[in-house]
Amino acid sequence: MDETTYDVIVIGGGPVGENVADRAVRGGLTAALIESDLYGGECSYWACMPSKALLRPGQALREAQHVRGALAGPAALDPSEVFARRDAVAHDWDDTGQARWAPASGIVTVRGHGRLAGPRRVTVAGPDGAETTLTARHAVVVATGTDASVPDIEGLRAARPWTSREATSARSAPGRLAVIGGGVVATEMATAYASLGSAVTLIARSGVLTNLEPFAGEAVADGLRAVGVEIVTGESPTRVTRTDGEVTIETSGGRTVVADEVLAATGRTPRTADLGFETVGLEPGSWLAVDDTMLVDGFDWLYAAGDVNHRALLTHQGKYQARAAGDVIVARAKGEAVDDGPWGVHVATADHSAVPQVIFTDPEVAAIGVTEAQARKAGTDIAVVDYDLGWVAGASLYADGYAGRAQMVVDEGRGVVIGVTLVGPAVAELLHAATTAVVGEVPIARLWHAVPAYPTISEIWLRLLERYRDR
Repeated sequence: MDETTYDVIVIGGGPVGENVADRAVRGGLTAALIESDLYGGECSYWACMPSKALLRPGQALREAQHVRGALAGPAALDPSEVFARRDAVAHDWDDTGQARWAPASGIVTVRGHGRLAGPRRVTVAGPDGAETTLTARHAVVVATGTDASVPDIEGLRAARPWTSREATSARSAPGRLAVIGGGVVATEMATAYASLGSAVTLIARSGVLTNLEPFAGEAVADGLRAVGVEIVTGESPTRVTRTDGEVTIETSGGRTVVADEVLAATGRTPRTADLGFETVGLEPGSWLAVDDTMLVDGFDWLYAAGDVNHRALLTHQGKYQARAAGDVIVARAKGEAVDDGPWGVHVATADHSAVPQVIFTDPEVAAIGVTEAQARKAGTDIAVVDYDLGWVAGASLYADGYAGRAQMVVDEGRGVVIGVTLVGPAVAELLHAATTAVVGEVPIARLWHAVPAYPTISEIWLRLLERYRDR
């Protein structure tokens, strides 16, 4: 059995693990990056990138259809070309380029399944069955992410459901697709496959995008219906069967839904069941609770970054955590000062109240910070203002009949924006301005001097400030 020692060992070679290892190496430490599947992880091959590649053609077509003169006649998507473009975005599920990047950056890559084998020790079972033990001088980082969860519905697992992996890597669009769930994956994939010609039924017991402002979920539900999606709410699947390639779903409301494929999109579970947690006193299969430097509770050498710590299950937020973790590991290894106060360089403070998110449905939803309900539950003295995005000059130029809405939540005591939700075409590119205002706690009085260019959709900021002033 071979044994090798590094300053930092990272289990999980997705974007989060890559960022931790990169920051450690940039800080002068040695790092080994272990990956059992594809370097680049879920985001590159089965989530963010391929899903948006499937969504973009339908979005582009609908945008053109809403600009007079853009199309000379009827137009439709070419599903084979959409899937081919998706394949190119996912590099045909070949990680050669990303696997090559790490060594070029000074990171040692180790292909295989990594498991903890005691304090600061990790065993790696390679593709050839050989086992190697790695030892970390300073830190082991778990960045293994999550797997899609399949709900405990009678017959569902036996019916071989799609999860997000199958939905983003399918070779063709099924004639009929049933989607169980009402969250981000459910609504995005329902949008994508309806655009590709599938007859889609979305079964969302509690409704659509219920963690966001209610108007956002309502707008997305209307958008789904506009592209032909049937939405079933107030009912849960109770039994699923697959016979002769056909899936039948029975619901608590007595409904029967028949489809060619069923997508389970009801949440995520931590990818920690087989990581040797028992060797260090942790429960296999559990989430990892961490402090703001990503140090696992009760340890001085074990860190967890990304979805696996259950703080904010978004790639960009995981990469943010990874930068903080990599830098703090370097500081602690070198005996340097640790800046772990709120908004310090070694912490992920934004996880708590300043997480940006985009849902790439039609219409898009972009949100940052707290919702009105969350702010009121916390007892914050707030003012809430909204504005019809279609009234902004830039929006009227972007699309004929542009429909959208913007809402701003203001902390009255501090005079700062603490939440923004935007719904409408192309609102994703408005989000970072809102994120900067929330994270920077820019006073309302100073935001008046951030003049939006005319005629752009960004002029919504002026309209929200005017609405706030005149309320």
